[in-house]
Amino acid sequence: MVAALAVLVLAAGVSYSLRATLAVSQAFGSQENLYISSPEVLKKVSFGYNGLLADIYWTRAVQYFGFHHRTDRSYPLLEPLLEIANELDPHLVVVCEVGSTFLAQKPPEGAGDPDAAIRLAERGIQENPSVWRLYYQLGFIQYLEKKDYAAAAHAFEAGSRVPGAHPWLHIMAAMMEHNAGDVETERYLWEHIRESTGDPSIRRNAEKHLLSLKAGEQIRKLQAIVSEYRATTGRLPAGFQDLINAKLIPGVPLDPFNLPYKLINGEIQLQDPARFPFLEKARQ
Repeated sequence: MVAALAVLVLAAGVSYSLRATLAVSQAFGSQENLYISSPEVLKKVSFGYNGLLADIYWTRAVQYFGFHHRTDRSYPLLEPLLEIANELDPHLVVVCEVGSTFLAQKPPEGAGDPDAAIRLAERGIQENPSVWRLYYQLGFIQYLEKKDYAAAAHAFEAGSRVPGAHPWLHIMAAMMEHNAGDVETERYLWEHIRESTGDPSIRRNAEKHLLSLKAGEQIRKLQAIVSEYRATTGRLPAGFQDLINAKLIPGVPLDPFNLPYKLINGEIQLQDPARFPFLEKARQ
């Protein structure tokens, strides 16, 4: 139905515009289907306006992701929608750049499918080898989601050789070789993303990662202090007051949101763990 409507719009000579695209997409925003799922069929009925249909499918993918992010956090049609948009217009770089982020991020922030994200980013690079941001995106996914530091280094280094590439890519390639698994490298990556992105949702996501890293660092330090107290006294502290009396901490510690940590049975805990969706238990 959307394809037929797009054909009518095109036949009437309406020029390509984001406003028209949004209007078409929003008219069918609640439907849980792929419309016409074959890019080849869509190309035949588009009268050569593949770019317009690609933008419709990309906008639909964004709306689909946003709706399910607010509701059930399930995204079975996300990858097919992105694939169709990419096949209709391989040079619509935002599909591969931002779409791969939607796919890669761990639930609840994304679909949790880094393999699909890598495939999409690699297709983007194949069709747009001069866009250094795609190499960066591929390296980002390989590093953070797959923990494949060699692949991440390769992607960053390849991107650094693209004319006009940000020098940061070469730095990241070197960091993958020497400090890939440490927290400081991850912090450096998320700080760069927060400062460089123009997308508010990506900036918010980066900030959540940075806050989670900060909380994880605080928890590790506090847990070490608890261990020091136990080694000295032969018992676990009953609460933070014991650590204060022992002059191991100046007061009740606060998390990055200024909420007091809890100390229960020798374990440092958060008041509101939901505020730190990327805090990994393994790092606590």
